[in-house]
Amino acid sequence: MIDVILVTAAYIAAQMLADIASLKIVLFAGMSMDAGTLIYPITFTLRDLVHKVTGRRGARVIIIAAALINLFMAGLFWFVSQLPYDPAAAPQPDWNAVLSPVWRIVTASIIAEVLAELVDTEAYHLWVTKITRRFQWMRVLVSNSISIPLDSLIFCWAAFGGVYPTSVVWSIFQANVLLKGAVTVVSLPTIYFVRKEHDS
Repeated sequence: MIDVILVTAAYIAAQMLADIASLKIVLFAGMSMDAGTLIYPITFTLRDLVHKVTGRRGARVIIIAAALINLFMAGLFWFVSQLPYDPAAAPQPDWNAVLSPVWRIVTASIIAEVLAELVDTEAYHLWVTKITRRFQWMRVLVSNSISIPLDSLIFCWAAFGGVYPTSVVWSIFQANVLLKGAVTVVSLPTIYFVRKEHDS
């Protein structure tokens, strides 16, 4: 039970932090990318942990729940950005300029997350049920190698296509895939952190 709570909380928290950070485009290791990519890659492996302890149905529910929570968060940020500053308060930083949601990025992020994570779920489930329950690190590597490019392609072009030059969008895509792939490799051992495995 503790395993389920911890991996679910970590997955949703990482999704939320990634969506907030995605509002900023940064240069990282010489490549353009949205700053959400600094934390978002771990969600793929966390989703695999969720799948391991809750099964395919549980993973699907948590993916949709995370999307709804992120949508609610964006709506709350938008509502707060519409409220006037209290003139009696001390000078405040321009909260609106930082956290007011860019709906194109929010929409692209949520669509990419849901589609890619659901594909990840099916790839993981297929590996476990049709191939082997052994070599747990391999199930993470295989499912993530399918979902990472899909997620990056959908997000980058839906969020930034037509906004930035094509070369910048492809640079963001490449940075996303490279960093997510590197995080996948580094995080492979975490699949062994939870011992009890759900049967479906």
